[in-house]
Amino acid sequence: MSRYRFFPSEWLTGGVHFLIIAVAAQVEDPAAWPYALLAMASVSFFAWIASYRRYRHIHDLPTSRVASAAQGYVELFGRSGLLPGASLVSTRSGLSCCWYRYYIERRTSNDKWEYVDSGESHDHFLLVDETGQCVISPEGAEVMTDRKETWTQGDYRTTEWLLLPKGALYAIGEFTTTSGAVTGHDERADVGDLLADWKRDREQLLHRFDTNRDGEIDMQEWERARLEAQHEVRRRHAHGRAAAVEGVHLMRKPRDGRLFLLANEFPEKLGRRFAFRSRVHLVVFFAAGGAGLILL
Repeated sequence: MSRYRFFPSEWLTGGVHFLIIAVAAQVEDPAAWPYALLAMASVSFFAWIASYRRYRHIHDLPTSRVASAAQGYVELFGRSGLLPGASLVSTRSGLSCCWYRYYIERRTSNDKWEYVDSGESHDHFLLVDETGQCVISPEGAEVMTDRKETWTQGDYRTTEWLLLPKGALYAIGEFTTTSGAVTGHDERADVGDLLADWKRDREQLLHRFDTNRDGEIDMQEWERARLEAQHEVRRRHAHGRAAAVEGVHLMRKPRDGRLFLLANEFPEKLGRRFAFRSRVHLVVFFAAGGAGLILL
């Protein structure tokens, strides 16, 4: 299993650096290289800020226990789990999981890969430690996981990332304890209503689910739309249940824009990785920026 962390600023930074070098090489003019180096330095500067910010958040916050965590911004560590009576299956591989993300590409006539579709689950799941359990609302979270699979079928390539049940789970975000009255839900009716809403906007429906781009939604594509609608309804129901049951702890994206991070590894190791990345980006910033200024 190849290790991969879904950390957008890291893989985007590497992609931008590669793109800058490729463009400078294509220009075939030595005068372009100082500007390319300065552009790389700028990208690394912002990547350094992002990595260092994450390192400080992880390093400065003590790990709390679920039962004794204060209301507000906290760090938790435990094991992942599903809500009682809930289930989540990846729409691509069919594996049972707590969270998934997928990315689909199609091979073009010139043998390059182009984007087709992507998505991720927003179903609630649990973080469990020896003192209690906390409902995780993953919407808006940065997710770092070493569970990655890539496979090709015909001209299509699918990449999938998963958080599996009973795995290590680190979480940093806004922690609240909610209470209220229990309410019932009709999943089948709500799925039907949601699909009906999607069908009213045919252009958006085709954009999301017409993966072969033939202008129609076939049976396989409609089944995927139904599963997506089912997952969305379950997410809404889970959120309602979390807010309805007395004494339920909930972690979600902070409303003040602070880091919301989920990862399947220990916080000490995670903090060291961000510290290392921040140092690397700082070195690239000074090296590329200095070289660019000298060449100018």
